[in-house]
Amino acid sequence: MTTFRVDFLGCKVSHAVVHEVREALLRDGHTERANADVAVISTCCVTNEAVAKSRKAAARAARTHRRVYVTGCGANLQGDAFANLPPNVTVVAKRSEETAAFVAGDVGAIGCVQADARIDRVRAFVKIQDGCSFSCNFCVIPLVRGASRSRSADAVLAEIRRRVHQGHREVVLTGINLGCFRDRGAGYDLPRLVREAGETPGLERLRLSSIEINHVNDALVTALRETPTVSKHLHVPLQSGDDGVLRAMRRRYTTDTYLRRLAPLADEFNITSDVIVGFPAEDDTAFETTLHTVERAGITKVHVFPYSPRPGTVTAADDPIPPQLKKDRGARLRELSHELCLRRWSRKVDDVVLVDRPGRGYGDDYSPWLVDAPVGAFVHVRAAAVTEEGILAEAA
Repeated sequence: MTTFRVDFLGCKVSHAVVHEVREALLRDGHTERANADVAVISTCCVTNEAVAKSRKAAARAARTHRRVYVTGCGANLQGDAFANLPPNVTVVAKRSEETAAFVAGDVGAIGCVQADARIDRVRAFVKIQDGCSFSCNFCVIPLVRGASRSRSADAVLAEIRRRVHQGHREVVLTGINLGCFRDRGAGYDLPRLVREAGETPGLERLRLSSIEINHVNDALVTALRETPTVSKHLHVPLQSGDDGVLRAMRRRYTTDTYLRRLAPLADEFNITSDVIVGFPAEDDTAFETTLHTVERAGITKVHVFPYSPRPGTVTAADDPIPPQLKKDRGARLRELSHELCLRRWSRKVDDVVLVDRPGRGYGDDYSPWLVDAPVGAFVHVRAAAVTEEGILAEAA
């Protein structure tokens, strides 16, 4: 018997990768443990810093585990970044489904004694789609994850039922480009999948991990509004709030499109986003326009990424903005984001919170609450006060 642990850096798809590996190992009878023989690390490559953190994670794991498998986007894009690590580290530059089979096979199958083990989180992440067929000038995802491809609707819905049976009361649909989900043979697009997934018996909350603004259309908006279990939260990447920068990025929308498509959700949904600061085309005026657009869009939490040239992309050799200026712009945007979060939190009166760690959890619109309740519980709460970390709750 082999003991193992899994870790990930980066997005929820990276999280899904390691749990595909996890389930393969559990199916084969191995045991999950913190101080394990084997570590599997799913890496990230969205920035140079992400690759560096991934390498450090692998080096740390090599000191405390007998064998380490490094997989995910960082391994796929920059496998050489993990060179010269100790000999017990193996880089597995494969797609997630291949990685799961490789690691499970390499560790060895010894039986099927834990085939239905529950994932050790209060919410389940179900991958419905992988890859991207678009080509933004800064983005490396098509290189590391391939073209867009979707799972069958039957497989997705079956996994959601299984996760709920295992005890998960919230499910998050994940993918690289969720709006591209299609099961043409069965007649499914994302809106239909949302409706049917949301009707799963026992499911209390369904959430989308991220979606591009081009796919926020009337059909999806209607499905989100009419499906009672859908969380009132949507993460919609902006990347820049300036049209000139968006064109230079080769994004497929304008700021007007972004604002117009979000308008029908503005009153109900909490909108969060991603923004890149310091892209080569971003001057001071463009950055100020981005700040203005973030506020106009009603965005609260902004995940801020300093531009980092990625190998193999159109802008790989273009990085004219000084690091300190990127840092300064990032700090200003994070400050605005926090101010917008506080504004939203101050308007909250009550909510239903899923407690996902000791002392805190997230409401239906993904606002953070500080709450004294058992991990895994859904609790009705009232707002007592707003703090820098979230909304202080009292039992309703």
